[in-house]
Amino acid sequence: MNADALPVGERLQALLADAGEKPLEARQLAQFEAYLSLILRWNARVNLTSIRDEEGILSRHFVESIVCARAIPAGIASLLDFGSGAGFPGIPIALCRPEVSVTLAESQGKKAAFLQEAARVLGIGFKVHSRRAEELATQFDCVTLRAVDRMVQAVQAGSKLVRPGGWLVLMTTLSTLETLQAAAGSGFCWHTVVPSGGAERELLAVGQRSVS
Repeated sequence: MNADALPVGERLQALLADAGEKPLEARQLAQFEAYLSLILRWNARVNLTSIRDEEGILSRHFVESIVCARAIPAGIASLLDFGSGAGFPGIPIALCRPEVSVTLAESQGKKAAFLQEAARVLGIGFKVHSRRAEELATQFDCVTLRAVDRMVQAVQAGSKLVRPGGWLVLMTTLSTLETLQAAAGSGFCWHTVVPSGGAERELLAVGQRSVS
């Protein structure tokens, strides 16, 4: 059978298996199916993501974000997804790590409205900050960044929102890794760099901010 003819849930589970990841639980899988359906409906009239086909969304956005959710260290209570866009990786993190209080920062009004609708449809309680992330006055246990406009400047700003001892997670490529790590500043110790489960040479870099 053509893979595209398989149900969405089966295709996502197969892609996770190909990436060496354990399968989703049934409830999580149903939420990801609803999330995909919502993205496809909104993408028809709002430019949420340049990847518009089901397979691309499953393999690039979903799998990479699930890998990110599982790679974030245990014990984190609060997380900021800086420049969340269509919710990657923030919404998958909220689905896979329900113990974490997730805030999605997205300044573009239509995308922020989509994130609010996603919270309602999926029945999960993440927060949406519909202004620039730099305006936030609090720090978080973890800050994630993925495919944000002006990524270097975003990393510089995002690193300041990580509490001492907290984590900065960058979904990036090998070619830009050193530049982004430098932008974060010398106060981070980069403990792990693991494959993100996506395209070749894409990486997930996890850095911890020093306490002092």
